Parts: sequence; C-alpha cells; structure tokens
Amino acid sequence: MSGRGGGGRKAPGQKPGHGGAVDAITLDVINDAKSRMQKALEATRHEFASIRTGRANPALLEQVKVDYYGALTPVNQLATITVPEPRLLVVAPWDKKMVKDVERAILKSELGLVPSSDGTVIRIPIPTLTEERRRDLVKVVRKHAEEGRVAVRNIRREAKEMIEELEESGDVSEDAAQRAMEELQKLTDELIAAVDKALEAKEKEIMEL
Repeated sequence: MSGRGGGGRKAPGQKPGHGGAVDAITLDVINDAKSRMQKALEATRHEFASIRTGRANPALLEQVKVDYYGALTPVNQLATITVPEPRLLVVAPWDKKMVKDVERAILKSELGLVPSSDGTVIRIPIPTLTEERRRDLVKVVRKHAEEGRVAVRNIRREAKEMIEELEESGDVSEDAAQRAMEELQKLTDELIAAVDKALEAKEKEIMEL
C-alpha cells in the first residue's frame, strides 16, 4: 500500500499506530502557548488592579516601593494592607521604624493619594474620581486590554508557525496539525474573551459612583 489517493498525507517515517505520539508533539506546543497566554492575561489583570478607581484596593500600592535597608521593596512586602471601609486603605508596617518612609513613598508616588499616620499605621483615604478622570481611566484600561489581546495573538502566531514547521518537517501529519490549529484557535478565543471580561469588570468599577 503506497498511501497515495484519498488516505491523507503521511509524514515521512511515520509509522501506523503512532498517532498518539504525533499528537503529543503538538500538545506540547499548545500547552506552552496556553501557559504563556495565561501569563499575558494575568499581566493585563495586574495592570488593571494597579489603576486607582474610587474604591480602595490593596493592589493600588503594589507599584509603591520603599528603600528597606538598601533594597527597594514593595510596600505589600513590608506591611499588612487592609480595607476597613470602601474608600479607605490602612497600611500597618511590620517594622514600625518604616512608618514614615512608607508614608513618604506613598505621598511621592503618582497615585495622587494623601496618607496620614499616627506613628503606628498609615491611613489612606481614596478620593472620589471626577467624571473626566473616570473617562480618562477607561481609555487607559482599554489600552492595556488591547495590549493583552495583542500579546495573546502574538503567542498564537508563534505557536501556529511551530505547528506548521512540524508538519513541513514531517514530524506530524496533516491531520494532527489541523487538529492542533483548531485547538490553538479555541484557546486563543477563550483567552481573548477572558481579557474582554476583565476589561468590562474594570470599566464598571471605574464608572461606579
């Protein structure tokens, strides 16, 4: 049997009964793409969390760093951050000697927050956003969302090229490559939808009065 005709193209050297092994090769590509896409999604969510809205959120302070014995250290690694009220953050540094330094770092950040301390804890009221500021922030989060989508699509393109190379080299069959492409597209659609869902939630949070 030569395999010519309607039996489908076989990769050079491919042996009957080895379909599982062929699929395993493309599965590695898909799993790698999935892991990288999920990291892109988490990076987008992280960007969303760091944007100040009218609601108190400990993630706001993730970008604020303090010189702690010569090392720039994020505030959330030096203190307990709580939200006792919807518009109030309370920061309790574990090392009380750092209270003033933490307060100063928050004040100097680009968050536009005005902290106050009693020597033990730092209270940070979250001011209400103006309508204009809310609309500006919506533009910012949409930009981050598009960057997330682009990252996911770039990962898809790279994975697609890898699958095509595997097919061209004869390491996988045409059918296996097609199945992998379909799975890759399904994965891409799911991750893009997750970015869109996160964007929708963040826009709603920003526009809440």
